[in-house]
Amino acid sequence: MLNRWQSEPVLNAGALDQLVYQSRMVGEEESLVLWGGGNNSVKQPAVDLLGQPIEVMYIKGSGSDMKSIIPAQYPAVRLDYVLPLFEREEMSDEDMVAYLARCLIDPTSPRPSIETLLHAFLPHRAILHTHTDAILSLTNTVGREETVRECFGDRVVLVPYYLPGFKLSKQVGLLAAQHPEAEALILMNHGLITWGNDSQEAYDNHIRLVTEAEDFVKSKRQVQAQVQAQAQAAPSTPAIEPEAVAPILRGLLSTEKPWILGFDNSPEVMQFLSRPDLHTITQVGPATPDHMLYTKRFPLVVELTDPNPEQVHSQFAEALNKYTTAYRQYFSLNAKAGAVMLDALPRIVLVPGVGMWTLGKDARAARIVTDIYRHTMNIIADAQTLGGFATLSDENAFNAEYWPLELYKLTLLPKEKDLARRIVLVTGAASGIGRAIARRLAEEGAHVVVTDLNGEGAETVAAEIRQKQGLNRAIGLKLDVTNLEQVEEAFKAACRAYGGLDILVSNAGIAPVGAIDRLSQRDWDMSLAINTTGHFLVTRASLNILKKQSIGGSLIYNATKNVTAPGKDFGAYSVAKAAEAQLCRIVAIEGGEFGIRANMLNPDAIFEGSQLWSEDLKNKRANAYGISVEELPNFYRQRNLLKVEVTAEDVAEAALFLAGPRAAKTTGAMIPVDGGVKEAFPR
Repeated sequence: MLNRWQSEPVLNAGALDQLVYQSRMVGEEESLVLWGGGNNSVKQPAVDLLGQPIEVMYIKGSGSDMKSIIPAQYPAVRLDYVLPLFEREEMSDEDMVAYLARCLIDPTSPRPSIETLLHAFLPHRAILHTHTDAILSLTNTVGREETVRECFGDRVVLVPYYLPGFKLSKQVGLLAAQHPEAEALILMNHGLITWGNDSQEAYDNHIRLVTEAEDFVKSKRQVQAQVQAQAQAAPSTPAIEPEAVAPILRGLLSTEKPWILGFDNSPEVMQFLSRPDLHTITQVGPATPDHMLYTKRFPLVVELTDPNPEQVHSQFAEALNKYTTAYRQYFSLNAKAGAVMLDALPRIVLVPGVGMWTLGKDARAARIVTDIYRHTMNIIADAQTLGGFATLSDENAFNAEYWPLELYKLTLLPKEKDLARRIVLVTGAASGIGRAIARRLAEEGAHVVVTDLNGEGAETVAAEIRQKQGLNRAIGLKLDVTNLEQVEEAFKAACRAYGGLDILVSNAGIAPVGAIDRLSQRDWDMSLAINTTGHFLVTRASLNILKKQSIGGSLIYNATKNVTAPGKDFGAYSVAKAAEAQLCRIVAIEGGEFGIRANMLNPDAIFEGSQLWSEDLKNKRANAYGISVEELPNFYRQRNLLKVEVTAEDVAEAALFLAGPRAAKTTGAMIPVDGGVKEAFPR
C-alpha cells in the first residue's frame, strides 16, 4: 500500500492538525476505511478552565468521515476523568456514553466515538484504527488465528471479537499491558490498531503492516486463480437487460416504502457473480459488523433463467419471499424480549450474468452499500484463498445488527421529505418552468432525471441539484421528445441510475405563432410533434415502467391556459395543447386501476428564464394584442384577476402538490396557475 504521508503539508503543525492530516490520508484509501469507518486519536497536554495542567485526548467524533474531517470534529476528553474507568469490571453502553459526555473539555463538541475508552486505555500517544481489507481477509478465515500468526508471527496481539464498548476497550487495555513489545493489535472481524509517538508514526506503522498483509495474501492466490478459471467456464445466463428488470425488482422491494436502487455490472462485479460457489460463499456473513446496518447480513442471490417479464417477476418474488422468511426466523431465534424487528428486506441483490443492485433511502445510501460490498467481494475472495471465508456467529451478527447504540442513531434521523425515495423525470428542464420544477422537487427529496433538447443545459441544472442536494441526486440528459430512440434511452437511464420511475413531468414544448390561413405546415407539424406526440412518447415509456413496478405513480403535464382559452394567432399551439390535455385525461382513465394518477397544470405567460418566450414570440404576441413588446408583461399581469406576475416557481409549487402525497387522491384534474384568467376557467 502506498504511504501517502508528506512532511511538507504538516511541517511545524500541531498535534491536532497532524491528526486531521493523517485522517485525510487514511480516508483517501478505500481499502482502509469506507464512509465514516475507522478511528484515530492523539493525546496531548492542555489546561482546564482554571488554568491547571491536564492531559486530553482528541478523538474522532461519532459519525465523522475521515476523508473530509475537520479539527472541530475531534472532541477533546479529559483523560484524568476517563482513565479511572479502567478499574471497573463492567459498564453499560448507555452509562458509558453519558459519562463521556461529561468528560468533554467543550460541552458543545460532537459526541466522542464509541471507541473512546479503547483509545484511552492504550498507553500510546497516537492511535489509528481501520477496517482494512487486507486484515479482514486474514481474520475472516476458518483458521483465523493461525492465518494471522502465519502472516505476522508474534509481533501482533490478537483480540477476540467483541462489540465496541466497555468490554472490548478493557480487553484491549489488558492485552496491550501484557504485551508491551507488540507492534499492533488485530481485532478479530474488526480491523487493525497501530500506534506511535505521533500521528505520522502511527500511520507509517499502519501502512507497513497492511502492506505485509497484502503481500501475504498475494502469495497465496494460486487457489484463487483456479477458482477464477472455473468461474470463467460457468454457464452463462440468458441475455437480460438490467434496465428492463430493475423496475420489477424495485416494485417488489417497495411495497411498504420506495427504495432507490444502485446498479453495478463492472467487470470486477461480474467476475465475482460468476463464481461457482456464489450461492454459498455470499451467505456466510459480513466482512465486519460495522457494515451490518448498511448491508444486512447476507445479500439476496437470484438466478434469472428466463428474460420474460412475467418469469422475472415470479423468480424475484419467490427469492425475495424466501429471503424475508429466513430473516424473520433469524430474528425470532435471536431476539430478546421487547426487541422490534427491522425491515426484513435485503440491501444487496446479486443476479449472476446481470449485475448487482443495492438498496438505499437515497442514491448516497445505495452507493455506500455498493462500495462496501465491492470491498467485501475482495475480502471474500482473498479469505477463500487463505483457507475459507468465515465470519460472525448468528448471535454475534444479530447483536451487531441490533446494537442499541446504532438503533438509537436511527431515531435521531430527521423526518423524510414528501418526495424522499421518489424518482422524477422532467422534460424541457434546462430552463424556465422545467428547471424550476426539477429544482423544487429535488428540494423535497426527489431524485431527478433532468432532460432537455439542450443537453448541456440539462447537465448544468443536474449539477446545480447535486451541488445543493448531494451525491447522485440528479443526472442530466439530452432528449428530443419527438425521437423515439432518445426517449427510450432516457427512461433506461433513469432505471440504470435509480431503479425505476415514480413521477413524470412532461413539460417540453414550443409555441409557433401564426393565423391559421398563414401558418406553414412545417410549424403545424412541429407543434403537433412536440406538444402532442412528444407527450405521448414519454407517457408511454413512463407507463411501461410504472406498471412493471406496480406501486402507482404520478404523471404531470404542463398544458397551458390555451387549452381552455385559445388565443388569436396561436392555433397550432392551442390545438396541440388541447390534444395533450385529452391525453392526460385518457391516462387518468387507463391508469387509475394501477394507482397511476395523471393531472395537468395550466400556467400563463411565464416570462422569466423561459426559452419558450423567445424575442420572436414576444413580438408576435404583442402584435396580436396591438401593444408594444415592453407592455407585454404588464398586459398579462393586468388581465388576470389577482393582477400578479406568475413565475416558474409558482408553477413548480403546483407541480409539487400534484407529485406528492397531498394529491394522492387527485387524478384527471386541471390546475390553473395564471393569477385568475376568467376566460380560461375550466368548464
